[in-house]
Amino acid sequence: MRRSPSIVPEDAERDVYLVLDDFGSLLGQAWREAGEADTDRLTLVANLLDGQYHNPTRIIAFNTAEGWSRDVSEDVAGELAERCAEPREVLRSLQDFLQRYLGTKSTQLVLRL
Repeated sequence: MRRSPSIVPEDAERDVYLVLDDFGSLLGQAWREAGEADTDRLTLVANLLDGQYHNPTRIIAFNTAEGWSRDVSEDVAGELAERCAEPREVLRSLQDFLQRYLGTKSTQLVLRL
């Protein structure tokens, strides 16, 4: 019987971040593919700010060495809101993500056209 490859990163001591992206009613939602080197928090936040995701709906993190996983959407939304407090353009999908997880706590952001 064929076995599936392990999703455990080679460096199991680090936290891994994955994004559930919504591609609309026709295609649905999917966990976005990412290279192992691109699943750290710093890269994730940079990719969100650069518009690398269509419509992020949830972000999870896990650490196999420590044996935990959790939804970190609200934590990441808070970090994004802090970074967006600086004058910069913000994608509509990112505004929707911030509104979903921070609600009225989010700051006024500039809409990127």
